[in-house]
Amino acid sequence: MGLIEEFIARYRREFDFYDQTARLIAQALDSNLQAAGIRSMVTSRAKSPARLEAKVRQRARTKTYATLEDISADIVDLAGARVALYFLGERDQVDRLVKQLFTLLEPPKEFPASAKATYKKRFSGYWAIHYRVQLKESSLGTAQQRYAEARVEIQVASVLMHAWSEVEHDLVYKPFEGTLSDEEYAILDELNGLVIAGEIALERLQKAGEARVAGSERQFENHFDLASHLLSRTALAAQGRLAPSVLGRVDLLFELLKRLNLLTPEQLKPFIESVHHDTERRPIAEQIIDRLLAEDESRYKMYEEIRAARPLSTRADEAVEPSAAELHEAIGHLLSEWARLERVTRDIYPSSDQHRVVMPTGKLMAQFVPDMREFERIRRMRNGVVHGVESVDPADLHDAANRLHEIVEGVIRRSQQNPPAPA
Repeated sequence: MGLIEEFIARYRREFDFYDQTARLIAQALDSNLQAAGIRSMVTSRAKSPARLEAKVRQRARTKTYATLEDISADIVDLAGARVALYFLGERDQVDRLVKQLFTLLEPPKEFPASAKATYKKRFSGYWAIHYRVQLKESSLGTAQQRYAEARVEIQVASVLMHAWSEVEHDLVYKPFEGTLSDEEYAILDELNGLVIAGEIALERLQKAGEARVAGSERQFENHFDLASHLLSRTALAAQGRLAPSVLGRVDLLFELLKRLNLLTPEQLKPFIESVHHDTERRPIAEQIIDRLLAEDESRYKMYEEIRAARPLSTRADEAVEPSAAELHEAIGHLLSEWARLERVTRDIYPSSDQHRVVMPTGKLMAQFVPDMREFERIRRMRNGVVHGVESVDPADLHDAANRLHEIVEGVIRRSQQNPPAPA
């Protein structure tokens, strides 16, 4: 058996491994993009053994493969996922999500690249961004850790460009029925021009949708409308100073706003203006949710119900989960202590503006808390359970709540002894 035949035989045995890895990548992308209100279609695949063999044999004409590892190092797309965006203006959100969810193996590759095309074109050809990533071990259960070893290529482009590139790739770069004629090349180039024109039309459609949604008295119909509005308004509200951040769970924010009857752009405006550009770079939806919760601590229970009804699975683990009642009690203990901290903070820093709610940020608490590392640990745990970032052991939650109670008592004492500077 030759080297290439041996490589293909090994790949056939490992096909399910690469297919499952690609599925895990696509599932994480799709669930997070949908939750953030980014309109897209996400697909995955493991490379067809027949297509892989044709590619390896073609590359072997110009490369010297001495071992199976040489071939494996050269072929980087055994597992792949595609994100087909409706609107290219949301590509930055995908970029931030990819970098947040996965381990980036190298800088993203942008197309069109400088490489010379295989035929003369009037139009620019393939427009996309490719990422080479691995799953983070922390996102996988113990039995799934092996999937973190695989490299996966993520391709991000418009829905139109993905369709055109699939046709061109199969006809031009994988010519199973001979080289194309000049007329066929010209038609492909013409189609590319139509795709680029289509992308311009999609950009205009996106802007028209943003203008429609921005009507001050019109309610957001769904979390996709809300996401579009947040994307167009947050940077404007911060006058360009907003640190790059993902949107986060816009679906949860939409449900909370709906229950609070705050679904118009005008009602949301003061909360968008409160989004801060500090070093936390927390998701925009999380910041607004926290402002809404801080205004009225009874909203915590409402939000917990919303989050429980819309779980976002980001980790598969075979570990035994605590009972719902046990976890609910532990979360309630921590959140009640955190709500008390928010009340104390408001008492220390009163505000005449009903929409300006002073939050217990690290900067403010540093005046009162000797051990900020402990406070930051508890704050991260609180954010994790409130926004569904991670699962925490009930015992750890109770311990954090008890420590937070002690911290709040210390804040009260120190604020009475040394009145703080205005926030």
